[in-house]
Amino acid sequence: MPSNDARILAQAAVPTIAVGVVAAVVSGVVVGGKGAIGSIVAALVTTVFMGLGMLVLQRTAKSLPHLFQAMGLMLYAAQLLLLFVFVAAFKNTTLFHPRAFAFTLIATTVVWIGAQTYATMKSKILYVEPESSEGAKREKTGPSS
Repeated sequence: MPSNDARILAQAAVPTIAVGVVAAVVSGVVVGGKGAIGSIVAALVTTVFMGLGMLVLQRTAKSLPHLFQAMGLMLYAAQLLLLFVFVAAFKNTTLFHPRAFAFTLIATTVVWIGAQTYATMKSKILYVEPESSEGAKREKTGPSS
């Protein structure tokens, strides 16, 4: 994984996990143990889904750069749909508190997208490959030669 992508992944995952921990504490205090478990599960689901999505997008950019933008849009739409499917699937569960799960899932998803956007905007990604210094020297042309 290129260093820019690893840095962006870390800068998106750390705030997401931090929000998940805060949500688990708040849910544990307000709802009890099942609320804390629901928040932890939601934070893990968000981190795994979004992290895997970023890895898929990186591979697509490397192998099929002309599909990068379309793939990114489709990937975000698919991730959000899958997260809604998770909320619907665990709506009536007794393993954890469903509302704590849903609210934490929404909060961590928003934090991930915001943190990833911010990290991408602040990263210095080269748009053009710089010339290597090992290549042949250019011949001077023009009036100064």
